[in-house]
Amino acid sequence: MTKSIVISGPPAVGKTTVAKGLARVFGLEHVSGGDVLKEMASRQGFDSSSDDWWDTDEGMKFLERREKNPEFDKKLDEKLIVLFNQGGMIITSYTLPWLVSGGIRIWLEGSHESSIKRMQRRDGMSPDVARTITRKRFDKNTALYKKIYNFDFGQDTSVFDSVINTDDLTAQQVIDAASKIVRKLL
Repeated sequence: MTKSIVISGPPAVGKTTVAKGLARVFGLEHVSGGDVLKEMASRQGFDSSSDDWWDTDEGMKFLERREKNPEFDKKLDEKLIVLFNQGGMIITSYTLPWLVSGGIRIWLEGSHESSIKRMQRRDGMSPDVARTITRKRFDKNTALYKKIYNFDFGQDTSVFDSVINTDDLTAQQVIDAASKIVRKLL
């Protein structure tokens, strides 16, 4: 069985891009924890179909609903744990690295300014809006995961096999660095 790989990091650091790149390199299936959570939001009546949905007012409303009812996140994590344990998956998730053992866990870190620039390019928003959204998402998710699981998202990287700083790297350079780590640990 091939180990599963988890890519985690703050909002707009490049998790999905790197995970998709690794999936291509290693011929593994990619599962986005955010996409699974968007499916759950859709079943709650939200129109979560756009790629940048998390950055919209409606995405923020669902985040507020998750703050009041942690069952959304717990159900998501239960599903991701099962997939992770099957092996051969590349999963993007904020929480999974703290909830599983084994596999390969990579944290992508970067400055808040880099995340703002990525979000501007990706979603076509102003620097001020991108700054507000990335900070709000990070702070609210950090508080939510502390409340549900009692870990320090973004602070405690001890559960990771490797940390990659994405600030001065292109997406391909990050994929290459992550590929090198995965090859060593597979």
